Amino acid sequence: MQVQSYFSSLDNLDGELSTLNLGPTHPATHGIFQNVLKMDGERIVSAEPTIGYIHRAFEKIAERRPYNQITPLTDRLNYCSSPINNMGWHMTVEKLIGCELPKRAQYMRVIIMELSRIADHLVCNAVIGVDTGALTGFTYMFQERERIYDLFEEVCGSRLTTNVGRIGGMERDFTPRFHKLFKEFMDTFPARFEEFNNLLERNRIFMDRTIGAGPIKGERALEYGFTGPNLRAAGIDYDVRVMTPYSSYEDFEFDIPVGKDGDTYDRFMVRQEEIRQSLRIITQAYKNLPDGAYHADVPDFYLPEKPDVYTKMEALIYHFKVVMQETPIPVGEVYHSVEGGNGELGFYLISDGGRSPYRLHFRRPCFIFYQAYPEMVRGSMLSDAILTMSSMNVIAGELDA
Repeated sequence: MQVQSYFSSLDNLDGELSTLNLGPTHPATHGIFQNVLKMDGERIVSAEPTIGYIHRAFEKIAERRPYNQITPLTDRLNYCSSPINNMGWHMTVEKLIGCELPKRAQYMRVIIMELSRIADHLVCNAVIGVDTGALTGFTYMFQERERIYDLFEEVCGSRLTTNVGRIGGMERDFTPRFHKLFKEFMDTFPARFEEFNNLLERNRIFMDRTIGAGPIKGERALEYGFTGPNLRAAGIDYDVRVMTPYSSYEDFEFDIPVGKDGDTYDRFMVRQEEIRQSLRIITQAYKNLPDGAYHADVPDFYLPEKPDVYTKMEALIYHFKVVMQETPIPVGEVYHSVEGGNGELGFYLISDGGRSPYRLHFRRPCFIFYQAYPEMVRGSMLSDAILTMSSMNVIAGELDA
């Protein structure tokens, strides 16, 4: 029975419906959240999402922390691309305090953020392959993700939850070892990525499983508030990096890939092309990496170098003020967003001049687009429910912060 014809008969079912709890502990739900499915055989009649199993009250915790200690909280939103979260938060505070970064610091951020986007998309698309029964590509791409994490570790000492950078720029400059690892990655990754792409893009089994699975039209996606690859797969070419550029994204040439049908296959293909475009951006940023400082001259907010703290009174004073939160924060209200791995990640910040935010709200893209899940799987087979969830890139830590 075709899905379209099934829709028209949903209100006139003669058989007995069954209830299926998909999650919260089912390994295929990709996180701690639940879907209560009403089933007619293996056909989904309705779905009721339930979130809250991983609620950590990040916003309220942030309102009790100094600004520079909120960065580790942002790591744990979409942890597949945490540097983007870190830098989005730093840019929000920099907008509040009126801090302009040197070009080198901005380009360094772009390189790290685009590497993060590649890592995020690799995990998402490799898992889509796993959920269609193709494991090989997953093992290939996880090796490549680990090489990206080697770069993160060289920059900040961490891999998954990175806490990378600072308010005012980067913590340190790129090291000689970073340059070595980076060049090795850029030399070998494109060919390995195309091998992965060739495994799935025109694979008949993969296409049969993904084309037409979990579709959504562009107009409907906009009504739900979709952003990121899920929106672009539905044919809407909205990208925060282009619409409201930040960190010098206006300096780079890249395309915005869009789909047509907004189904699982389109979401897969959009992310594949976005990886290629991220490589374009990274190549331009690294080739034209400016000389100069890797952080802004804002001693009230940026920790001084440790040797200076031990030898210079002024550096010691600034170090004390930053660590003890003695620096006055401007009163104001700002919103800043970045193009996260799965959509527009925004930070709405209200400051009353205190040591901590008066109010802080995270705009988590997962929380926005997951509300469309029941509509996207209605009338589909049970096997499509997992596949649709995978292709939406629902990250539990970001879904319910």
